[in-house]
Amino acid sequence: MEDILVLIEKHGSEIATIMFCGIHYYTGQLFDMQAITKAGHSKGCFVGFDLAHAVGNVELCLHDWDVDFAAWCNYKYMNGGAGCAGGAFIHEKHSETDKPKLSGWWSNREETRFEMSKNIDLSPGIEGYRISTPSIMAIIPLKASLEVFNKTSMSDCVSKQVLLTGYFEYLLNKTLVKSVVEPGKPYINILTPSDPKQRGCQLSLVFSIPANQVQVELNKRGVTSDKREPDVLRFAPFPLYTRYNDVYRLVYAIQDAMNATKLN
Repeated sequence: MEDILVLIEKHGSEIATIMFCGIHYYTGQLFDMQAITKAGHSKGCFVGFDLAHAVGNVELCLHDWDVDFAAWCNYKYMNGGAGCAGGAFIHEKHSETDKPKLSGWWSNREETRFEMSKNIDLSPGIEGYRISTPSIMAIIPLKASLEVFNKTSMSDCVSKQVLLTGYFEYLLNKTLVKSVVEPGKPYINILTPSDPKQRGCQLSLVFSIPANQVQVELNKRGVTSDKREPDVLRFAPFPLYTRYNDVYRLVYAIQDAMNATKLN
């Protein structure tokens, strides 16, 4: 994180727009978006974030952090399914700013949309960036997920997430990290920061044995994992539907898969 702020301090006067991830897709590291925004603004930069791995995963206060813009997909932690509608944010201070954009009839104010004027009556803010009618089939799963989210709060979700992912990390450190007593035993390293304030649900595991073979063995045991080259598997115990027992069973499924991989 510090190297990002140092880079902005050093080169910010040469940068027009900073676009960074809220959570890194590979490592699972959560970045201090408020600090990055403040540093960027101090150098006159616009600051925006890709929140694909952050939305629905961690608490976001984009307006209060003074973030200029953000965009995200909703098929990950928002549970909308592949191909569902995405989301975007523009700070209200830019709501009347007419920057170059792709626009369509859905960008027009709702009140005058069906007048079919030759000149667009642009909606203020992020609504002016919409192009066309969203797919109903892409909206329905997201709507259902949001109804579940509305039964709780992000602060409650994050509180459980810290405990779930912390429990996951504890079990991994207890059973699968490199052993001095058993030097030949296959092991994992946790790539994701240990500090709960620097991560969301996700832990990225680096394997001492071929991760693709571990993944095959996990599939045999009914565990779906996500591989990223060369040797990382990502796991994310999401609080809305993951139990502590699920995490316990997962860790021992990983251990079993690693032992089977070693034997092969």
